[in-house]
Amino acid sequence: MSFPTKKQQTRAMLMSPRQTMRGHTGDVQGVVHLHGGRQIMTCSFDGSLRLWDLESGAQIGEDWRDEEHEEAGLDSMALSPNGKTIVSGSRDGKVKLWDTETGKVVARWTGHTQLVTSVCWSADGKRVLSGSWDGTARVWDSKTGKTIKTIKTGHERVWAATYSPDHTQIGTGGSSNENAVKIWDANTGKLLATLKHDLTVTSLAWTSDGKKLISASSNPTRIYDTATWEQIAILEGQTTWIDVITLFQNDRLLVSASWDNTLSVRLWNLDTNLPIGPPLLQRKREGGINCAALSLDGRLLVTSSKDKNAYVWDIHAILKEAGLEDLLSIPNVPTQKSLKDSGTTRRPPIQARRIPPGFFDDTQFSTVRGTRTLSPVHNSRSHRPSLSAIPRALLARLLSFFQPHSHSDVDGATELQQRPRRSIFSRGPPIVEVATVPDKKALYVAPRPRPQQQSQLHGQGSSSQSQSTTTPAQGTSTAAPGAASVQSPPIPLWARFVLFICCASPPHANGH
Repeated sequence: MSFPTKKQQTRAMLMSPRQTMRGHTGDVQGVVHLHGGRQIMTCSFDGSLRLWDLESGAQIGEDWRDEEHEEAGLDSMALSPNGKTIVSGSRDGKVKLWDTETGKVVARWTGHTQLVTSVCWSADGKRVLSGSWDGTARVWDSKTGKTIKTIKTGHERVWAATYSPDHTQIGTGGSSNENAVKIWDANTGKLLATLKHDLTVTSLAWTSDGKKLISASSNPTRIYDTATWEQIAILEGQTTWIDVITLFQNDRLLVSASWDNTLSVRLWNLDTNLPIGPPLLQRKREGGINCAALSLDGRLLVTSSKDKNAYVWDIHAILKEAGLEDLLSIPNVPTQKSLKDSGTTRRPPIQARRIPPGFFDDTQFSTVRGTRTLSPVHNSRSHRPSLSAIPRALLARLLSFFQPHSHSDVDGATELQQRPRRSIFSRGPPIVEVATVPDKKALYVAPRPRPQQQSQLHGQGSSSQSQSTTTPAQGTSTAAPGAASVQSPPIPLWARFVLFICCASPPHANGH
């Protein structure tokens, strides 16, 4: 007696569902993955929508039912692009909107006279498309519920209706009178193309770029070029009636499911148009598969069947076993950086500040204590002589109040000159030019105090005396070789007036 190898056991496990959702009392006709990737919704002929946990397979909360039409079976469903609303198609011909937060019906639209087999949202969420066994496709305004356009397709029964990715075209598939795919202008309702099939067209899928359309029928599955509407490929290998197809968002992986007495699910590599491994779990069931939906990342597939259950399949594990994990890769889409996230730096705005108490208190000693000096602003039309030490220091402090603080020089001898005509209300910090000079070469030194100032300094307290020791003694100079000492001119009359206005008068001979 032979036993299966470990590899065979692994493959058998992969080909079986990883989870089963049980609870519906009628055929499960539709399934959607909710945003977040952990929950799904199913709809059934039993008239209910049910919320399920993908990991545990348990139902979450109570059934969702239309209080006005509890027994109306549901045949199709689709989730809005924003994930807030589910549209469903009913056996009584009604189209309903459900709020995903409350589980309540928020709108009921009438117009179809028979079973609504297909519903679809436009990419912008402003339109809903529905197809019915009454042979028509209807375009609805998702806000008002008004019918914008009714298309008489020529199909005896519409089995599939879907928007193109740019929602400018509509594809319909049907049966009996015309077994074909028909392409319509979404705005005018004009017929653009007819793609003949041998038997009923049951499902349609556009590629994300809109360049290809895939159709499912009895056999085989066909791929069309939407620029010419010529058939460019067929998928051979599934010999039974194909009821539904679903395409992964990168357009490389396709799932097809059959409607017969075997639960036959096939994965297709659209890079080669070949099937991936054997069909999933070929086992006798009560009927076949009614719907299939891939998760957003493609790792999980949920199918539903006529046995009233829903099944979860581990697609990622199956592809990994086959060495085809890259079929789930999604090309990186470059995102435009905002200014906030980019490396761009904004200039800080100039902010007015209050004058702190004691701002002018030590003005008369600033030329002796300070380590920085402010040169007069150079003007192309005139060059004013340097002011005396006292009013110049006052004006320096007033001007520095409106400028960003910067670190002082270590030596305190190099003078920084600002560009001329720089307003304090200009945007951005002041632009500073630093002359290239040898280290420790003084370009500017504090002026030698006048005899009147020296006598005033000698009359101050010990703290002032200790600070005044930085003043060069008579007959000596701290300037570099070749630097001339600067003599301060008498205090101009206008400077005295400024000091008077600022409540700080110039020193007198008596030292007060």
